Amino acid sequence: MAFASKRFSIEGYGQTAETIPVMISRNDPCWCGSGQKWKKCHYPQKSGHTTDLAEQYLQQYGIVLKTPKQIDGIRKACTLAAFILDETAKQAKAGVTTDELNTFSHKLHVEAGAIPAPLGYGSPPFPKSICTSLNEEICHGIPNDRPLQEGDILNIDVSCIIDDYFGDCSKMVTIGKIDEEKANVVKTSYDCLMGSIEILKPDVMLYEIGEVIEKIAAERGCSVVHQFVGHGVGLEFHEEPQVPHHHNEVKIPLAAGMTFTIEPMINAGVPTAVIDPKTQWIAYTKDGKPSAQWEHTLLVTETGCEILTPFPE
Repeated sequence: MAFASKRFSIEGYGQTAETIPVMISRNDPCWCGSGQKWKKCHYPQKSGHTTDLAEQYLQQYGIVLKTPKQIDGIRKACTLAAFILDETAKQAKAGVTTDELNTFSHKLHVEAGAIPAPLGYGSPPFPKSICTSLNEEICHGIPNDRPLQEGDILNIDVSCIIDDYFGDCSKMVTIGKIDEEKANVVKTSYDCLMGSIEILKPDVMLYEIGEVIEKIAAERGCSVVHQFVGHGVGLEFHEEPQVPHHHNEVKIPLAAGMTFTIEPMINAGVPTAVIDPKTQWIAYTKDGKPSAQWEHTLLVTETGCEILTPFPE
């Protein structure tokens, strides 16, 4: 779902795009903040001439490479999240309130024996089971009693927990006929997501995801939000790594067993987000222009990647 902490708001996480950890040398300060040199702290320990990749990623980046058993559990949670998202999106029509969508989604969670991950999450606690972000809302939209109207665009973001595993995804819904600006930002955000997924495989650098997204957005006259990023997910709601969607220098190579979200937030106007001071959750575009977002949870495999939250055809 589209939380500032869920998306790892870089500002809220105590970092800017310039201070996200990048590949470091043995004598640099350790990324964990201990004050020691990396070689004396989290530098991967070798046994003979071999290094366990999972241990290396955990020590060097704080990234958990998932086991086959864990992947099975995460895949189950993701399949359920995608199902709930699709069924909820079918209910989104003119005259229906986003609160009604929330109630419908919550019921599906309960029937499946799952927990809505957003409900009660964060500080202040998020008050609903899903996020519903309308028009100029970038993310973290809170369901309410406003009926959907002709011309609206809506992001529905579903994150669920089942058997202690997490799945996370979102999609856009258009209500009736929408204007050209909204149509462009909805399609651009989808193409940014799918275009970035196409490059995923072991040894691709994390920063390359942002390069693909920025290129597509710029070609369509749109901007990429910098203040929120994708994130590792599966065993926890938010794990390492952070996944910036904009130009960055995060030189972490992808590895088989990594699970994370890509969820580019694309604006029709300026990229800046403004957080609603009342709710401390809802992020709006600074210029009031529309924003759109699509999200998948992804697994890096030995040869490429698997979309764990596929949208139905």
